[in-house]
Amino acid sequence: MQTYFFTLSASYEYCLRLYEPGIHAVVIIDEKGKKVQIPTKNLRPFVGHNGIRGRFRLQVDNTNQLLSFEKMS
Repeated sequence: MQTYFFTLSASYEYCLRLYEPGIHAVVIIDEKGKKVQIPTKNLRPFVGHNGIRGRFRLQVDNTNQLLSFEKMS
């Protein structure tokens, strides 16, 4: 299992792209500089009227299947 931490700060207007047809994932750079691809469906629950902001933790198994994605703060 691998764990990634990252901070997100995106406006509501930018987050609207998460709902566009054909956009299924985004690439985020974790705190150690590693690029990680996350399905947009996992980000959508955290979008509010101000966009998405906070520190997040992503856990994946040995085959890179998502185990958990949660907001830390």
